[in-house]
Amino acid sequence: MAIALKNKVVLITGASSGFGKDAAHLFAAEGAKVVLAARRLNRLQSLADEIHRLGGEALAVPVDVSERSSIGLMAQTVLEIYEHVDILFNNAGFGSLNWLERMEPERDIAMQVQVNLLGMIYVTRALLPGMLKRRSGHIINMASIAGWLAVPSYTVYAASKFGVRGFTEALRREVAPFGVRVSGIYPGPSRTEFSWRARSANSRRVLSRLRELTYIPPGEVARRVVHLVKYPRRSVIIPGWFVPIVWADSLFKGVVDAVIKVFYTNRARRQEKK
Repeated sequence: MAIALKNKVVLITGASSGFGKDAAHLFAAEGAKVVLAARRLNRLQSLADEIHRLGGEALAVPVDVSERSSIGLMAQTVLEIYEHVDILFNNAGFGSLNWLERMEPERDIAMQVQVNLLGMIYVTRALLPGMLKRRSGHIINMASIAGWLAVPSYTVYAASKFGVRGFTEALRREVAPFGVRVSGIYPGPSRTEFSWRARSANSRRVLSRLRELTYIPPGEVARRVVHLVKYPRRSVIIPGWFVPIVWADSLFKGVVDAVIKVFYTNRARRQEKK
């Protein structure tokens, strides 16, 4: 039986665009009270207005997940208004893809880990005590297929998403005895604003090729997030045919290494030398 979402308080980080924005509309359509959290308050307010016009309930709360003080203020604001959060969708994140030696230490490395991994951890830590007290709640962490399959130019991004997967698995086992669910969602490439924030032309070419082969409509990922709340599971990989690829990488790393070396790494490096 599906879990009803009517009147559930859903907090979504990174709600101003992409998966977060689409999920906000879907949760609101199910009757949930949606808290929209991101840095760009003007976009959040526009989204909240859209949801209100459609008969839903939404609250825009600014947050910068790279700043612990901002996370604390957001959590305090939400709890003062709604007293609790039923569902936390940790969706905030970004990708900066390039060869490691070309990445800037602060902007491309430290900030990527800070937002994608540490920000998620601190947001969860701020809201988890209430869930444990109520012995109820569901935390969904947005990871990536890069949290299973690490490829060249994704070094730091993959490191952050492997970290998200480890955090998700450990936290799930930590809080499950107290009525709190934790799930991870691992989508492949999709045409969102996030996808084009890669800074290298080489990375953009890679993303373009991947989208042609594995494109997932953003709305589909959002639908799977809502479905995951209604029918809880430990994890979801999207699209499903990525599952055998993940298994192949786990069981036949030498083969996968050779394929990536021949068909991507060597070619990309040679092209850049021309």
